Amino acid sequence: MGDDLMIKNWSSGREIKVLAQHICMSVLKAQRVIDQIRGRSYEETLMILELMPYRASYPILQLVYSAAANANHNMGLNEADSFISKAEVNRSAIVKKLRPRARGRSYPIKKPTCHITIVLKEKSKS
Repeated sequence: MGDDLMIKNWSSGREIKVLAQHICMSVLKAQRVIDQIRGRSYEETLMILELMPYRASYPILQLVYSAAANANHNMGLNEADSFISKAEVNRSAIVKKLRPRARGRSYPIKKPTCHITIVLKEKSKS
C-alpha cells in the first residue's frame, strides 16, 4: 500500500459499500484473496485474512475493518451479524517507469494497480 490509497463509502438500505482505489497490486494476486472471503461472515473473514500468507490480504483486511466500522458507526449495525455479500477487484491504471540500462538504453517497468470493492450486508433474522 502507499500514500495513494483512497477509500470511498456508500450506504444503501442495510448494506455498506467500501471502495479502495489505486492499490499497488496485480488484479490476479488480489483476486486470489478476494475469492476466499466472498460470501463469508465478518468474523470468519477476519480469521482467514489474518492467517493468509499473501501480501494482498493486508489491504483487504484494512478495507473489511473500515467497512465494519462504518456500518457500526453510521448505521448502527452489529459486526457479528454481517457478511461479505459482494467482493470484487477491478483493473486500474498501470504506473509506468523507465529503468536505465546498458549503452544508454531504457527498459520499461509496468506496475499494475487495482480497485477493490467490498459490500458488507446484514444477515436476515429469519
